[in-house]
Amino acid sequence: MATAGKNANNTYSADDIEVLEGLEAVRRRPSMYIGGVDNRGLHHLLWEIVDNSVDEYLAGEADRISITLHKDSASATIGDNGRGIPVDKHKKLKKSALEVILTTLHAGGKFSDKSYTRSGGLHGVGSSVVNALSEEMVATVHRDGHEWVQRYKRGRPTTPVKKVKKFRGHGTSIFFRPDDSIFRKTIFNAETIKQHLEDISYIHGGLNISFEDEGKKEKVEFHHPEGIAGYLAKITNESGKKVVHEQVFSAVKEDGNTKVEIVLHWTESTDEQIRSYVNGIRTHGGGTHENGFKSGINKAIRNYMEVHNIKQKGLSITSEDIREGCMAITSAFLSDPMFQGQTKEKLNNPEMAAWVEGLVRPALETWLNNNPSIADAVVGRIVLSARARLASREASSGVRRKSPSKRTSLPGKLLDCRSTKPDESELFIVEGDSAGGTAAMGRDSRTQAVLPLRGKILNTESLSAPKAMQNQEVKDLVETLGTGISEHFDIHNLRYGKIILLMDADSDGYHISTLLLTFFFRHMPELIRAGKLYLAQPPLYRILVGKETIYAQDDAEKEEILNSLPENRKTEVIRFKGLGEMSAKQLKETTLDPAIRILLKVDIDSQLEADATFSQLLGKDASERYKVIMEEASFVDLEEIDL
Repeated sequence: MATAGKNANNTYSADDIEVLEGLEAVRRRPSMYIGGVDNRGLHHLLWEIVDNSVDEYLAGEADRISITLHKDSASATIGDNGRGIPVDKHKKLKKSALEVILTTLHAGGKFSDKSYTRSGGLHGVGSSVVNALSEEMVATVHRDGHEWVQRYKRGRPTTPVKKVKKFRGHGTSIFFRPDDSIFRKTIFNAETIKQHLEDISYIHGGLNISFEDEGKKEKVEFHHPEGIAGYLAKITNESGKKVVHEQVFSAVKEDGNTKVEIVLHWTESTDEQIRSYVNGIRTHGGGTHENGFKSGINKAIRNYMEVHNIKQKGLSITSEDIREGCMAITSAFLSDPMFQGQTKEKLNNPEMAAWVEGLVRPALETWLNNNPSIADAVVGRIVLSARARLASREASSGVRRKSPSKRTSLPGKLLDCRSTKPDESELFIVEGDSAGGTAAMGRDSRTQAVLPLRGKILNTESLSAPKAMQNQEVKDLVETLGTGISEHFDIHNLRYGKIILLMDADSDGYHISTLLLTFFFRHMPELIRAGKLYLAQPPLYRILVGKETIYAQDDAEKEEILNSLPENRKTEVIRFKGLGEMSAKQLKETTLDPAIRILLKVDIDSQLEADATFSQLLGKDASERYKVIMEEASFVDLEEIDL
């Protein structure tokens, strides 16, 4: 009786067992060896041969690699000036070692450390896999004073190893044409190849690589003796990310056959970018060396903050906060790497986690202690990340980004300028309609816009972006600027080149300015870092000396002016109670006119100190403000207090 669900005629016996000999398994299941038969798998063939040449460099036997993409872009030749693949007879297999290496899986000289101390090709399958998946391959070897050549087709030799001619040099050259019956497309991408080769030249500082594209008649040389430090600078520059600190952290440790190099810096980006390599091979999936690197960073930062007693009440720092914005390269060289799969996506050596952490943690901690200004910027960046995370970094979905040229759907109380060019446009944020009216009459309506705010703006210190956007004044301000808010902020949509806070020169004006600065610091810090935010300096006093009028910004300047006048000069001192008391002409000639006015650019000297100050003075914990008041009260002159 047949088993339910099975065909009664279906038999399963020893005759059904297939044994795939030679390289047939590779052709039947290519994805097991190169990850797929798509564009990535196609280029992986090229990387396998290039990696073999790099191994000669790592062994100290070669210093130059050449790659030629032929006119059809469907074939390539890779050459090096290494020792050359051995061509003498293999004692056990009774055929040339060259043929053994290129036609037999798990055959090569990298299973021990006799010929290669550090190598990327450890499975002995790379070259033979390329051969198996190529319609044609030609191996040319220079060694022992001669040139040797052997040809192959789909993994099988079509000629014996031939001694062609005398040759004084040494090295190996591999030509191959991928099999179009295996791959969906067999056209190599020159830009992909160049990018990969340039990356290799950075990882192996000192290696010379040349690339020639015969179809485009282009030849490029790659040589970067500065190594991974130059590589980090390159990818940072290409990403357009702004760095938090100029000096790059670097560390290197070598012990026996193991060597690790690290470079890193923090950027203002909200993502982390860590590139890891093992023996020059990119480990896209990371692995134990990358895990050790991340653990070392986390422990170094936490130790630094603990030693320097850097604590933010109610704020916990996560590993993600520490690594946010981190751009780094870690390059490990070891004699016996254990990769996950033939495509070498991930390193599995368990000992490397502790090894790399032992390099990064003490070195980074020492570097931070020796560079306090950099440490302040880095830790400040981390605290900012933690605060943004707690605020969920979610902006209101109702905030629409507008291009600088669009003047629609803006707050009705905005007195906009006529110019649509951000570089020449200015926005004055003023307190109240009265001051707004004066500023509107005194401004240059072509380039100067005025946004009056009603009363004191909301304290946004402890508010998430969605909560802040529920306040009408905040919403009007965000819509006027056009940039979006928090993680949706885009400075390219900023409608004005200068944002100027214009408040009364009294305690209320200072308070409103502080609330606005809090909002920009917490929800639009990029605006400050880009140098777009300013504080206007309106005068507090008007001093009449005969027919002459002199303005003083504060009490100290007033006293200085009065003391400089002759004793018999008649003077009249008038204190402005607010901007609304000034005439449009007076406001223009003291505060609005770019040729006369004084503006203070808002900058962040210390991210960490600024964060602590805003948290202390405007946070939810009233005891922190009380502490400041009690500590500073003795330094205050009672006559200077606005009552």
